[in-house]
Amino acid sequence: MRYAKINRKTTETEITLSLQIDGSGKTEIESGIGFFDHMLILFCKHGLIDLNLKCNGDLEVDGHHTVEDIGIVLGEAVKQALGKKEGILRYGTSFTPMDEALTMVSLDISGRPYLCLEVPFTREYVGNFETELLEEFLRAFVYNAGITLHVILIHGENNHHIMESIFKGLGRALDQAITVSSRIEGVLSSKGIL
Repeated sequence: MRYAKINRKTTETEITLSLQIDGSGKTEIESGIGFFDHMLILFCKHGLIDLNLKCNGDLEVDGHHTVEDIGIVLGEAVKQALGKKEGILRYGTSFTPMDEALTMVSLDISGRPYLCLEVPFTREYVGNFETELLEEFLRAFVYNAGITLHVILIHGENNHHIMESIFKGLGRALDQAITVSSRIEGVLSSKGIL
């Protein structure tokens, strides 16, 4: 069972998180940002990840600290749950349609954090979520998980659909990458380390 539990408290946010990466998509999520909760639920449901998350953040300022800090803690939890990364397939790619929207999410659990995000939004907000915060969340997540991540919008007009496609695709790609294969001895790297 690959599991992690993290508590993080700063002057801006207080977060408790527990995560099971070999789950079934069960969630209890309270970030204080309704649309972000919806996206995290989609990420977990399509990634088959069980997640309990509660964040009390300084939303009277804006959503930035909450979203970024959740990305940090979620990344730390994934890294912790994966341990030495032995036997994992390492790579995952998902082309995920959501009505007219189609995105490509491709990742490598390489230990080398990097984010390439090519997604132009046409609205400042989707629900109560600032679209520019997607980049802050993904950057915090990949830098703390040690993941190389590419997210590219192929088609799409509706910003809600685009965002849904990305979070579903991230879950699906991560599920592929963390899958364990009995054919892999140690880690899938010619260097012998990830």
